[in-house]
Amino acid sequence: MSESFKAALQVRPLIGSMLTVASTEMAEALVLSGLDWIFLDAEHGSLAIHDAQTCIQAIAGRAFTLLRIPDATPEYFKRALDTGCSGIIVPLVNSADAARAVVSQSKYPPLGTRSVGPGRAQGYGLRFSEYFQTANDKTAVVIQIEHKDAVANLEEILAVPGIDAVFIGPYDLSASMGLLGQLNHPDVLATIESIRAACRRVHMPFAILCGNAEQARRELQAGASFLAVGTDLLHMAASVHATLQAIRG
Repeated sequence: MSESFKAALQVRPLIGSMLTVASTEMAEALVLSGLDWIFLDAEHGSLAIHDAQTCIQAIAGRAFTLLRIPDATPEYFKRALDTGCSGIIVPLVNSADAARAVVSQSKYPPLGTRSVGPGRAQGYGLRFSEYFQTANDKTAVVIQIEHKDAVANLEEILAVPGIDAVFIGPYDLSASMGLLGQLNHPDVLATIESIRAACRRVHMPFAILCGNAEQARRELQAGASFLAVGTDLLHMAASVHATLQAIRG
């Protein structure tokens, strides 16, 4: 795709879903459904780096791809970005210092400390110069705000140059508040709204994982620039369940 994920965020809402299993067929089927982007989950899903890369190859530029790494270990940044994904999602970024480290690991010098090597993103070495000229600008850096400590430090985090978007993690956020899984608890809902509001104030694109279309519509009305709606296996299981219910009555 000639357009970058970062550029697309500025002009239209992007609807995606999460890929959690190492299946190129599943990745391609999700894209054929018309999704704008795919959330490849290497944190909680079964995807390893090679699995993620083959799924990105199956997607073949028909949708944007954001790869969530397991944590902020430097090794994960270079291996994830070298797959040729549109950008990365980094979990549990709880301070401005952590956000600055994320940006540094994601950018080539002189803007950062990303390691240089040939991979799929660089055409396996055939497109080094072309890739290096655009990678710092085009590669999306998305951080997850999913802990009460991150909420306490949110203004400072959002002020870090090089952060392109925020992905709100409601489950870990609820756990950090002592309200594990209670996503509709008034305190959790209020905290999520405070994250939205902070992002809106500084024009920071934000997203959240949605369970259904109704929630997705509400999030778009609340100002979300992009969304992940459900997961690969949840979509499949829900479809089978609905079909069985319709047959059995």
